[in-house]
Amino acid sequence: MEVQSLNKISVIFSFLFFAMGAATLVLGQGTRVGFYAAACPRAESIVQSTVRTHFQSDPKVAPGLLRMHFHDCFVQGCDGSILIDGAGTEKTAPPNLLLRGYEVIDDAKSQLEQACPGVVSCADILALAARDSVVLAGGPGWPVPTGRRDGRVSLASDATNLPGFRDSVDVQKQKFAAKGLDTQDLVALVGGHTIGTVACQFVQYRMYNFNSSVTVDPSISPSFLSQFQSLCPANGDASKRVALDTGSENRFDNSFFGNLQSGRGILESDQMLWTDPSTRTLVQRFLGIRGLLGLTFSAEFARSMVKMSNIGVKTGTDGEIRRVCSAIN
Repeated sequence: MEVQSLNKISVIFSFLFFAMGAATLVLGQGTRVGFYAAACPRAESIVQSTVRTHFQSDPKVAPGLLRMHFHDCFVQGCDGSILIDGAGTEKTAPPNLLLRGYEVIDDAKSQLEQACPGVVSCADILALAARDSVVLAGGPGWPVPTGRRDGRVSLASDATNLPGFRDSVDVQKQKFAAKGLDTQDLVALVGGHTIGTVACQFVQYRMYNFNSSVTVDPSISPSFLSQFQSLCPANGDASKRVALDTGSENRFDNSFFGNLQSGRGILESDQMLWTDPSTRTLVQRFLGIRGLLGLTFSAEFARSMVKMSNIGVKTGTDGEIRRVCSAIN
């Protein structure tokens, strides 16, 4: 099943080339599809097979790698700075403490250093691994422009601009716009929450202590409240994890948007995409609601991922190619 899913990449590549336009595939910042074709022709296949091996042992690495790539790109650009170990580095920032999948990147890097020493960046490995994770979860593939170099700076203090689970839509828009991403990119990329889980500590307040006026977040559907409360009891284990897309946590599809429409969003920031009129229409378009021009979630997610993965990239002589992803050379 996994091999069949990965084979979808080659089919979807052709569609996305025309859907995105060639200009998206060869980007002005210096990244391009096939960057390693001559210097390390097996680069993408090594990453792909590594991700597949880890996914077969633990499917939870898929949402982990996707989230890690997002968090990397929003801080210092897509430069692999999230991977660096040490006191005060990005991975020690509160929003990054529960990230997972570092061992997959380290495994791929080790194999690539044997095959092509000093050629493939950790930033590119992470970008490729995020794409391959989505495919393994049943989502789309897309051509990943490569050629990023690794950053030499990683500071926890820089992670304050990451989108938060209580951010209003206006704040989310501001944070995405600061990275060159528009509202459609915002909704499409948040749709990545169709796979993965979140700890109860980040959602319990919605059911038991929402604000000074009401106990329960009014955007939670009454028909879902008891189920939600059973997943995260008031005095239960705050570290217990619950699906971000109820009923479909391991499958990459557009059911996440259906849950928002039904008041079954898990994160407050996610549910706001439905309650805020400025983003509700986009959610409806991803759902194909009659009377609106539809949007194909898989294609738009892929388009936005390519766009996001080129935020602040380092190319040419900027940065370095790390020998080990967890440490600056």
